[in-house]
Amino acid sequence: MNTEQKKRSKASELADSSRPDAAIIANEDKDTLLKYYYEMVLIRRFEEKSGEMYNKARIGGYCHLNLGEEATVVGFCHGLGPEDYIYANYREHGYALSRGISAKAVMAELFGKSTGITKGRGGSMHLFDINSRFMGGYGIVGGQVPLAVGAAYAIKYREGKEVVACQMGDGATNGGPFYESLNLAKIYQLPVIFFIVNNQYGMGTRVEAGSAVAELHRKGNAFDMNNIRVDGNDVLAVRDAMRSAVKLAREKSEPTLIEAVSFRFRGHSVVDPDRYRDRDEVRRLRDINDPVAKYTACLKDAGLLDDTRINEIAEQVEREVEEAVNFAEESPFPSLDTLYDYIYADDTAAH
Repeated sequence: MNTEQKKRSKASELADSSRPDAAIIANEDKDTLLKYYYEMVLIRRFEEKSGEMYNKARIGGYCHLNLGEEATVVGFCHGLGPEDYIYANYREHGYALSRGISAKAVMAELFGKSTGITKGRGGSMHLFDINSRFMGGYGIVGGQVPLAVGAAYAIKYREGKEVVACQMGDGATNGGPFYESLNLAKIYQLPVIFFIVNNQYGMGTRVEAGSAVAELHRKGNAFDMNNIRVDGNDVLAVRDAMRSAVKLAREKSEPTLIEAVSFRFRGHSVVDPDRYRDRDEVRRLRDINDPVAKYTACLKDAGLLDDTRINEIAEQVEREVEEAVNFAEESPFPSLDTLYDYIYADDTAAH
């Protein structure tokens, strides 16, 4: 086995891992487990529908889907408290949904409608909701990382107890802002969590081909920072890793770097033909890495889910997603007289 194959093998150890342990499930609250399941199914169907709507030209610009990352998304969000802040990248639809933002408001935003969560100004890559402390998706790779550190600095400066969680893709860890941000977070002991979603590919490059350190969590070692790699297909493992990091940040104001290994089902975005991945390999890895299928089997084995309930949840999700699409279709676009609303400009900008 050559060096590249060894690196791939290490990444696959988590990406191909088994579902949550039955003993862990037994100690969990049933309603909480089913809530996670519902959210994962909702994200899956919402993203599938978003892809359909993009192909029908109902959604403009770019559109990046969370397909295959549902356990990572839900575990991340439910490891945080409602008072905590989230900074995300452009693949953030699922995070907004799991944070409690309605499917209608998210879909309307993707359609560019005035009823969207950012009133049609943000679109797919720039969801934002101050009420849920969802501080936005960011289109620039790694652009959210320094902002999250700045927010954490402000919290510590005013002696607050909130925590900042900054989600990013694997590609963001190769840029200068990432390293500068980790350095400052450790120097000032800031309450921030750096959460890397390692879905094993950038736009067209495997992680180990673009990063000298393929085990991305180890980049935290350079800054003597607490770090961990977790199975991104296990919603409870991700949640528990987040909870531990939140506790450390809230009680000791220490940052943590978490790497969640998952597998994206489709191209980098809906316009990426994904020709750089072997078709047979993608099909095989989708089968063994499907977080929704794994979690479904786990809950069925524990007696918490049966075929009847699975169908009921699927129907409920389908209704919610269809209602979101109808709401978006029927909502108006922002009117021209609001063109200069919500921007930093004086009245002279309109002349």
